Amino acid sequence: MKTTDLCDQYVDQLQIAEPLFTNFGKKKQFSGPIATVKVKEDNVLVVDALETIPEGSLLVIDGEGSKACALIGDRLAGIAVSRKLAGLIVHGCVRDTADIATMDMGVLALAPMPKKSGKEGTGERNIPVSFAGVTWTPGHYAYVDEDGIVVSQKPLQL
Repeated sequence: MKTTDLCDQYVDQLQIAEPLFTNFGKKKQFSGPIATVKVKEDNVLVVDALETIPEGSLLVIDGEGSKACALIGDRLAGIAVSRKLAGLIVHGCVRDTADIATMDMGVLALAPMPKKSGKEGTGERNIPVSFAGVTWTPGHYAYVDEDGIVVSQKPLQL
């Protein structure tokens, strides 16, 4: 579904994300129920979420906007592809971007960064997180395409 069409029909029911992200994945359009992780320069909980959230989910990673290291690389993006997740939205950085560009999924992030993250296991899962002018609540739905990101409390139909 096109985000422009969703805005035309449901604008009063949507949160519209600020245009902060670049799509590093092969898919430009994706959607699904939101699962969340909040971490700072540490991706242990990201790996745990990728390995356990339901197929079709869209993992939203609140890395607090840090550009000090990458939270996703080709190995973690590969886990998401193999588990048939809808996509990843990273409020932080990614690495291995040439490899991720060939993977059949959407991966939005702020920027590329070659340095890997720490491995302390700190952070939180399955909590509402806020960035880009949106509150990303587990179980709500995100819709992504070339025009942007919209978030709804429930699945939408056109």
